[in-house]
Amino acid sequence: MQASDRFNINSQLEHLQAKYVGTGHADMSRFEWAVNIQRDSYASYVGHYPLLAYFAVAENESIGRERYNFMQKMLLQALYKP
Repeated sequence: MQASDRFNINSQLEHLQAKYVGTGHADMSRFEWAVNIQRDSYASYVGHYPLLAYFAVAENESIGRERYNFMQKMLLQALYKP
């Protein structure tokens, strides 16, 4: 691998990180990255009704209660800063 290849790969990575917020950045810790993944997952569960219904059936809860629980988890993660 040559130096120009390495530079090209790094510039592509920086471009993707600037374009897509969820991919992180060079100064992001492992913990912050994991919290972002969890928060994005919860948002996806709330936003996709069939997935929310699946979790409700699996946990024997109402869909509204599952939505509330996921929103609470998202909120708690947004407030927690190590």
